[in-house]
Formats: sequence, structure tokens, C-alpha cells
Amino acid sequence: MNAPEKTAAGRFASKRSSFLVASGIFLSRIAGLIRDRVFAHYFGNSDAADAFKAAFRIPNALQNLFGEGVLSASFIPVYAGLLARDEEEEARRTAGAVVAILALCTSILVLIGVLATPYLIDAIAPGFSGDKRELTIRIVRILFPGAGLFVLSAWCLGILNSHRRFFLSYTAPVLWHAAMIATLWGFGARYAQFPLAVILSWGSVLGSALMVAVQLPVVLRLLHGLHLSFAFHLENVRTVIRNFFPVFISRGVVQLSAYVDAFLASYLPASALAALSNAQTLYLLPVSLFGMSISVAELPGMSSALGNEREVADSLRRRITSSTKRIGFFVVPSAMAFLALGNVVAAVIFQRGRFTSEDTLYVWGILAGSAVGLVAATVGRLYSSAYYALRDTRTPLNYAIVRVLLTTLLGCACALPAGRPLLPRLVGLDPRWGAAGLTISYGIAAWLEFLLLRRGMGRKIGAIESPVGYFLRLWFAATISALVGLAMRLLLHPHRPIVAAVEILLPYGLVYLLLTIALGIDEARALQRRLTAVLGR
Repeated sequence: MNAPEKTAAGRFASKRSSFLVASGIFLSRIAGLIRDRVFAHYFGNSDAADAFKAAFRIPNALQNLFGEGVLSASFIPVYAGLLARDEEEEARRTAGAVVAILALCTSILVLIGVLATPYLIDAIAPGFSGDKRELTIRIVRILFPGAGLFVLSAWCLGILNSHRRFFLSYTAPVLWHAAMIATLWGFGARYAQFPLAVILSWGSVLGSALMVAVQLPVVLRLLHGLHLSFAFHLENVRTVIRNFFPVFISRGVVQLSAYVDAFLASYLPASALAALSNAQTLYLLPVSLFGMSISVAELPGMSSALGNEREVADSLRRRITSSTKRIGFFVVPSAMAFLALGNVVAAVIFQRGRFTSEDTLYVWGILAGSAVGLVAATVGRLYSSAYYALRDTRTPLNYAIVRVLLTTLLGCACALPAGRPLLPRLVGLDPRWGAAGLTISYGIAAWLEFLLLRRGMGRKIGAIESPVGYFLRLWFAATISALVGLAMRLLLHPHRPIVAAVEILLPYGLVYLLLTIALGIDEARALQRRLTAVLGR
């Protein structure tokens, strides 16, 4: 196979991998949405619901800090690199040592967490007292082992992704959601809310175990068994550990950023925090489906690049440029939809019952603010993966800290002082629109982080193609498509959110696809070929 054929084959494999990751994430998100709706059916806004959601934050923090993102960045580059060099025995030894060390550390943290639960509750929910506080403590103690299983599931994901087995690892969380849904359906009608919350906690742990159980047989087959050891002396194990801590701190910085946003939003008028949370739910969909899926799929490939320094750099530049274009093809119309048609998007998801059309407009304003940095945030994930592939975990950490500091500084101007936030007051807006300022602040900081990541990567591997003309064509197509969507709204006057989504968002997407095909966008033409093949069957 000659060089052009290898490049084409690699590009096809990357697109297929991205599709599998996106499909798995999509199925998991749908299952999570169903779980949340079933949970709301049985718990509503009760004390038991408060206790469960507050309790869930503590083990969830352990999962986020030690789980998928951290292990992917520190473990996959080393393990995938060994596989690429045909050092399979060393890869197996490294995998066995990493999981043994990870299991030991996680077990210790779970034990400490269970014993220290009352003190943790005082930190996250100091206002809880009496039976509500006791319920929260009991739920946390049940959930902590489940969080440990989530960390082991992340190790399985690292093995599977390195072997290009993407779909299983990203659909496994569906079993976790399904276990909780089945628990609610099976016991919801027979138990009061407090005991039901405890039963649901055990259902969550069972779901975590199912996640590991469905992945483990495939992992063991790929590793030809599991050879556990505490082989700290292995150079590759030490490399994983060295890379782990900067990514761990970076993950902690991200968690801190989310906490700061919630903290600042609490100073804004009532409903600001809930509206910000709803907007973030929508904002994270394209980030996960497109930015995360492509970045995750590219990490093993970038980590497996072989050859001398120049050949590796050439390979990374090609992958970054190609993947940036793919991310842009999907994320640019997402950003434009949030900006111009966000009321339609928010209404179809949230508008029902006590969630009124006025609430929808408020979420739209906040969602429109998030459009500022959507492209930068998603492409930034790709650049971070490129750094991880080069075993550089400190540079993304440094730039993440810069982003969080800038976001916090700008956010304070949007939300403080309480009652009369500075920026809304200066431009004559109602204080509650400080929540939109928080998303705009994040977007500005995301652009700064992206530019720093891009400049730093250029210094490592050489100048990277800047697809400005390509993105201008995407924005042109998205703008014309948005105008068509707005025209459809004016002509049809749809009142029901679902009808509005069909009559406005579908034409918007179709016009965007047709325009990008006409403008010569390769990604659009590839999508057209796939759709034609499917419809022609």
C-alpha cells in the first residue's frame, strides 16, 4: 500500500472510529435522559431527590478525577505506542501493573470516603439536617464502591480504545442507566421515597458492576489474561504515573471551574442557576458527540504514529487538520442553531408543565452566549489529545489553569456584587442576564486556551494548516440555513415545541447539508454518499 492509500485508509478508519464513539455517547445520553425522566416521575422535587442528587456529587467527583479522561490521557498513549511497536508482552505487563495500582489506590480512597462521609456531607450540603442528612450519608456510603467500579471501567475503556474497540466502551454506560431505570420501575410503586432512594443507590452500584462485566471478557481476551503486579520499576508504568498527576490536576481544575460557575450563578436572581444548568446540558451535547468523539478516536492513532521525529510530526499535522475540519462541519451549525434558533432547541427539550415559554427564552439567551466559544472548546479537546499523544500532559494543564482564571475573573464581573452585578448594570440589562455573561466568559476563555494550545503545538510539530477559508464557508452555509429556519418560523407559526422542531430544525439541517455540498465541503459529500447508500438499500 503506497503513501496516499495509507493516508486514505487511515482517514476512513478515523472517521469510522469517530462515528462509533459518537453513536455510543448518543445512546448513553438518551438512556441518561430516560433515567432522569423516570427519576423525576418517582421523586419530583422532594427531600429524597435532594438527598440522592447531593449524595451523587461526591462519588461522581471521584469518578471524574480518576476515571475516563485522566486514564485516557495518561495510559492510552503509552499502551497504544507499545502496541504500534509490536511490544505486546510489554503492553500486557504495563496494563496489568496499571490496573493493580489503580485498584489499590481506588480501594483506599473508597474506604476513606465511606469513613469520612459525614464530614463530606457537611462540605457539600451543610444545610441538610435530621432524616434528610442521615439519608444522604447512607446513600453516599452505598455509592462510593460504585464509583470505584467506574474507575475500573475507565481502565477497560483505555484497553478497548487502544485496540480500536470503541463502540462497546462507550455504550457500556447504557447498562448503568438501565439498571437504575429497572430499579425505579421495579420498586417505585411499592416503597416510599426515602427507602426507594436507598434501593436506587444499590441499583446504581449494580449498574456499575454490569459496566465492568460487559467489557472485562473482551479486555481479557485482548490481553490474553490478566497479569496483575505492582511493577513500579517498569519504565512504561512510571511514565503512566508521571503523566497521570498533571492530568489529574487538570481534571480537578475543570471541576473547580464548574463549581465556580455554580457559585457565581447562586448570586444572581432566582432561577439563574437552574437555567444555566439547563443551557449547559444542551451545550455539552455537541461537545460530547463531535468534539469528544473525534478527539477520543484520534488519541490512539496519534499515539501510534511511528517513524522519525519528522514523520511523526507530519502524521500529527495531517490528523489535526483533517479532524479539525470534521469537528467544524458539525459544530459550526450547532453553534449557529444555539445562537439563532436556541428557543426552538430549548423548547423541545424542556418546555412542559411549569417550564414556560418565558423560561425557554431565558435558557435561549444563556445558550446563545455559549455559542461564542463552542468551536474553540471542541477543537481545543483535539489539540489536548495531540499533546497527550506526545506524552506532554503539563502544557494542557497550564493552559487550562489560564482558562479557568480568565473565566473566573470575567464571571465575577457578570455576577458580582450580588443584586447589582457589574457588567449587566453597565449595559443596562436585568441582573439575571449575568448568567449569559458566564457562558460568554467561558467562550472567550476557551478561545484564548485554544490559541495557546495551537501555538504551542506548532512549536512542537511545525506550522499547522489554518483552515480559515473552510470555516468561512461553513459559517456562510450555517447563516443562510438559519435565515431559512427563521423564515419557516414566521411562515408556519408552530405552537407546539415538537412541531416547531420538525418544521424549523429539519429544514435548517437539510439546507446546511445542501449548501455545504454545493460549496465543495468534503465532509458534506461523504455524508451525502453514506445517506445515498443507506436509502438505496
